[in-house]
Formats: sequence, structure tokens, C-alpha cells
Amino acid sequence: MFASENVFERTERIIMLKDILTSAAEALKAGEAPDLSGLDCFSPAATEGNPHISPETARRIAATLTVADAPTFERALRAIDEGDLAWLGFKVVYDAEAAQANTDNEVTKKYGDVGSGDGKSGVFFCNDAKEIVTALEPSPRDIFQMKDATRGPSMHTEQFDGLTWCSMPLFESVRVWLLGASDAAAETAALARHVGFDVTAVDYDAAYLNEERFPDAERILLDDFETGLGQLHADSADYVCVLTRGHMFDPQGCVWATRNNVRYVGMMGCKGKNNAVHDLCRERGMTEEQWDFVKRPIGLKFGAKTPAELAIAIVAELVDVRYRQRYSEEARKSHDAALGR
Repeated sequence: MFASENVFERTERIIMLKDILTSAAEALKAGEAPDLSGLDCFSPAATEGNPHISPETARRIAATLTVADAPTFERALRAIDEGDLAWLGFKVVYDAEAAQANTDNEVTKKYGDVGSGDGKSGVFFCNDAKEIVTALEPSPRDIFQMKDATRGPSMHTEQFDGLTWCSMPLFESVRVWLLGASDAAAETAALARHVGFDVTAVDYDAAYLNEERFPDAERILLDDFETGLGQLHADSADYVCVLTRGHMFDPQGCVWATRNNVRYVGMMGCKGKNNAVHDLCRERGMTEEQWDFVKRPIGLKFGAKTPAELAIAIVAELVDVRYRQRYSEEARKSHDAALGR
């Protein structure tokens, strides 16, 4: 069994984030500029192609922060420890005069006659309960933008001239296991990573499971699919997509996923094939209740046929599952009402 070096260590990432936030709070209390360069939202990958945010932005904003900003970082640390659905964000002003002067137009909701409150860059905290902690003096529209971080990263970052916004989650990403390195799996890996999932792809053939096809995924190459899969462990919060090439190991994938008690498992395939998989799964000890838990066929229904189209259907379903998992029924109703749904 071989795992690629490109492994997303979620726990280590959270530990590193806590170290950065702790150091930032301590530096500010000591009257020093914090080092924010390690934050994901300022990384070269996150800022590539953005004319207003770069790794240098982290240094520039850090130089403007004071001891009054320490509570923002401390609140972020507490959110991590409490498992809160929360974000750390940054207001990035590149033209103070324009940021303060421009106001809402005929289309956008009115937030008063003032643009950005103080024309200054800074840091803020916001969680799903819309609690905001910041040393900035935000205008009503700034507050709207900060709350928008909960749609993370900020939804309307480029809405107004003179400033932009960036944010990063203070909680772990959901891991998606792709069992099988099929063409549909390769397309799904790229799209799932793009919308914020951590991806682990599993197969037994290096001709299909390689960096070229899965550049941003953890890759686990097995000597033998069934035996090797049994040695792997998934977390109960993980999602599993059974997409084995030629459906050859779909029964093994479904059994493994349900034995690991994952939050979601879906399998590709038509009704006739699924009946055969059902019988093979039952022979391997799967109960009818476990079989019913498997979403089949995987993905939302809208006529998808090609591997790329199937990936859109699959990832759309994963996003929906994640949305329902993370947000309360009350929050979902409010969000849907705001969208007129």
C-alpha cells in the first residue's frame, strides 16, 4: 500500500492555525506586528490572479494591527476549541477614498449613505450566529460584508470599488473518499477540491491513480483493492463516493464505507447493476438498513452523462449534504427564504 506525499493532514493544519493565532495575539499584546504569512487566505495559491490580495498583503495588514485586535484572534482560537462554525476574515482596502465614497446602487440592498466605515484594512471574526469581533469601526455595509464571510470565502468580495475581503474557515474541511480512479472520479476530485473538500483517491493501478489525473488529492495506491481497503480507516464525518473502474469493486467499497459508519456514501450505477451489487454486499454481511443508506445512483439528477457532467452532479450532491450537515434547519429556512426558494 502506498500513500502519496500530497496528504492533507487536517489535524496538523488546525494545530498550525492555532499556533499562528496564538502568536498573533501574543505579539499584539507585546506591541509587535504579528506574522500572518502562514494563513491560507494569503497563500500564493489562494491569491493567484487576484490584483488586490497577495502574500505581501498579510505583512501590510499585520503592520496596521494593534493590541485592540488581540481579542479578535483570541475569539478565533476559542471558536476552534469549541468546534464553532466560524471564520477569520480580513478587510483589504487598496483605495481608501473610493472605499468610503462608493455607496449602494439601485440594485443592491441599501445600507445607508456611507461606504466603508473607516477606509482602513483590518481583521475580523464572524461565526454562523453572526457574532462579529473586530477592532474596526464598521459601517452597516461593512457589517454586511463581514457576515458574508459565513458563506465563505466572502461571497461579494469584489462588489464595491476600493476594497475587497478574504476569509478562511476555523474548522476542518470535510474529507471525501473516492474509491476507484475512474474518469468520473478524476473529474470529481478536481471539482470537489475546488469547492473546499479534502479528497482522498484510492485504487490499485498506478496507471490510473497518478499525479496527472489526481494532482490535488491524497492518493492511496493499494497492492490489492479488497485487502488493502480493509486496512484503511475513515472518520464518521467523512463522505464516500464509490466510483470503481468498471464497477469491479463496488460491493467492497459499499461494505467498507458502511462499516466505517461514514456520514454519506453514494454509488454510481444503473438499477440492474445495483441489484447485483446488493446481493454481493449482503453476502459480505451488509444489512438491508446499511444498503438503504447508500445513495444510488450517486449525484443529483439533471441528465448528466459524461464523466465531467457526472462529477458536477456528484459534487452538487456533496455540497448539499455538507450544507444540511453544517447548518440548522432554522438557518437553512432563513437562507432559502432570502433567495426566494
